[in-house]
Amino acid sequence: MCTYKKFHPQPLAGSLDWEGHEPGDGAVYEERCTFDNGMTEFTNVRNIWAATPPAAVAVDPATLARQALDRMLLRGPQIGITPKPGGRGVVGMPVYLWTERGPETYGPNVASASAGGITVTATARVSRIVWNMGDGKSVICTTPGTPYRAEYGKQPSPDCGHRYTAPSSTTGTGEYHVTATSTWAIGWQATTGQSGQLTETRQSAVDINVVEVQVLN
Repeated sequence: MCTYKKFHPQPLAGSLDWEGHEPGDGAVYEERCTFDNGMTEFTNVRNIWAATPPAAVAVDPATLARQALDRMLLRGPQIGITPKPGGRGVVGMPVYLWTERGPETYGPNVASASAGGITVTATARVSRIVWNMGDGKSVICTTPGTPYRAEYGKQPSPDCGHRYTAPSSTTGTGEYHVTATSTWAIGWQATTGQSGQLTETRQSAVDINVVEVQVLN
């Protein structure tokens, strides 16, 4: 919030506060702006010249919401996948897809910003992850997925999985390039009662090798 107060009396002619103007041509005002740097609120005061009385500038809660978002560290998924990168999967076997849960990779991630007596608190959560599997197919998951465990055997993932129908040797690189794109939904609430939504996306990627088992007669 920036507020303005006209000086009484006005500075003498020739003062730098006139910014090259003469007394009677507009006026000199004290500008007082309040900011928040994330740790403490502070006020910046300076003298300005204006041709007409400047109006107080109100803080836009949506701007504060964006500042709160900028204070968050939102990452792409911390990818978990079977087969693991560097290992080998088999055509037709279930592929499990998941991300590690945390404030930076899945949420919730919370931050606030304040100015002019207004505070906005923003909360970010992943609403979905789109997995592009490198074989022309994609998987949309609205959960973080289920990490694979040996006791699951050949059971498919209960919430986020895939099966390859061809080996990765059919690609130009010999591997499937898997990308995972998170959509972050950020809801914000201001102490004024105003609220809103923002959206961000983040991406991660891995390469995996999938082979076809040859059956010998």
